[in-house]
Amino acid sequence: MAVRPPPSRPTPPRPADRVRVLLPLSLTIAAGIAVVLPATLPAPARIALFAVLLAIILWSTTSLDVAYVGLGAALLLLLTGVSPQERLFDSLASDVIWLMIGAFILGGAVEQSGLAMRLAQRVIERARTVRGLFWFLTAVLIPSSLFVPSVSGRAVIAIPIFRSISSITADPRITRALALLFPTVILVSTIGSLVGAGSHLVANQLLSQVTGHRLSFGEWVLYGMPFGMVASGAACAVIMALFLDGERRGRRIRVPRRPRGSLSRSERITLAVGATMVVLWLSERWHGYESATVTLAGALALTAPGSALRWKEGVKSVDWNLLLFVGAALVLGGALIDTGASGWLFQALLRHSGIESARGRLFLVVAVGVMSLTSHLYLTSHVARIVALGPVLLQLAADRALDPAAVVFIGTVGIDYCLTFPVSSKALLMFQGLDGETFRPADLLLLSAVMLPIHLALIAVFHFTYWRWMGLAP
Repeated sequence: MAVRPPPSRPTPPRPADRVRVLLPLSLTIAAGIAVVLPATLPAPARIALFAVLLAIILWSTTSLDVAYVGLGAALLLLLTGVSPQERLFDSLASDVIWLMIGAFILGGAVEQSGLAMRLAQRVIERARTVRGLFWFLTAVLIPSSLFVPSVSGRAVIAIPIFRSISSITADPRITRALALLFPTVILVSTIGSLVGAGSHLVANQLLSQVTGHRLSFGEWVLYGMPFGMVASGAACAVIMALFLDGERRGRRIRVPRRPRGSLSRSERITLAVGATMVVLWLSERWHGYESATVTLAGALALTAPGSALRWKEGVKSVDWNLLLFVGAALVLGGALIDTGASGWLFQALLRHSGIESARGRLFLVVAVGVMSLTSHLYLTSHVARIVALGPVLLQLAADRALDPAAVVFIGTVGIDYCLTFPVSSKALLMFQGLDGETFRPADLLLLSAVMLPIHLALIAVFHFTYWRWMGLAP
C-alpha cells in the first residue's frame, strides 16, 4: 500500500511580497481619501483624478503592463460615466495612432533592410581618435528620431553598433563611456521629432483638444531639433569629461573598413520612401496632407509587393502595446481637462509651490522646467508623465494668458529627460543589461547630477533666444 507523502505546507509570503502588495494598496487608499476630502471638487472630477492617480500608482509600484493599467483606468472612467464610451474608441482611431503605425513600419524597414547599420558604418569609419568617434556617433544618433518612432526601437538598432565598436576599442573605461553615450544621446535628442516618442503625440493631441491647434511635424522639428543637437553635444562632452581621461580621449583608433557594396534593392526603396516621407512631413503646410496621411502612404509603399518589407513583417514591427497605451492615455488626459480636475490641480500647485505670487517670466520657465525634468523620478513612462503634467501645463497657460503650445512644448522637453535611474527608460535598461562591460547605476547618477542643471539652463536659454525668435514663446 503506497504511503502518501505528508501534505506540503504553504510557503509563507516573504516580506518583499507583502511590500509589493501593501504599497500600491495603501497608496490607492490614500489617493481615494485625498480625492474625497476637497469640498470644492465635483464628483466627476474626483473620479477622473482618482483614475489617474490609480494608474500612476500602479505604473510606479507594480510590474503590471502599462497598457493594461491604462486601459483599466480608462474603463473606470467609461463605466462611471465620467467619459463617454466613444472617447476610448475615438482615441484608438485618431490620427495619432495611424501616425505611429506608419512610423513603426518605417522604422522596421530601416532596421531590417540594413540601412541603419550601413549609414552608421560610413560615418564611424571617418573617426581617427576616441574623441572623434564619440562626436561622430552623436551625429549619427541625433537624426534617428526622424525615422524610428520609439526610444527603445532606436536603442535596439544602436546595440549592434555599440557591440561592434566596443570590440574594437577593447578598453573597459571607453566601453563604459560608450554604453552611457548611446542611450543618453538617444534620449536627449528625442525632442527633435514629433514621432520621436509617444509622449509627443499625446501632448500634441491634448493641445489640439484644448486649443484646436497642434504643432505640425515641421514646426516640431524647427523647435526641437536644434535643442536636441545642442543637448546631445553637451551630453557627449560631459560623458567624455567625466569618464575618460585626456589620454583616452586622444587615443588613436582604427575602425576596420568593411566591404560596402552597392545598396540592396530594399535599402534603396527604404531610403527613397523615408526621405520622401520626411520631406512631405516638413512641407505639410504647403501640400495640405497631414502627417498621418503621409505616414500611412509611406507605410503602404514600403510593404507593397516586391518592396522593402512584406506586409506581415511590417505589421510585426508595430508596437501594438504602445498604441493601446497611448489610446488609454488620451482618455485619461482628456478626462482631467473636461471635468475640471486639471484646473483644481493647478490651483493646488499654485498655492503650495509659490508660483502664484511669482510673475517673472524666468521663474515660470524654470518652474515648468523643474517640474518636467524631475517627473521621471516618480513616473517611469514618457506617456504617463505627459498624462499627469500635460493638463496642468495647459491650465497654467490659460491662467497666465501664455501661449499653450510653448508651455506644453517646454514641458515635453523636460519630460524627455530621464537619465537619473536605469528604470527611467527602456533604452537605459537595455544597455545596462548587456553582457560584458557597461555602466553602473552610480555612473548614471553622476551623469545626471551634471546634466540636469545643464538641461534646465538650456531650456531657459532657448526660451529667451531661439524659441522666442522662432515665435514659440509663452
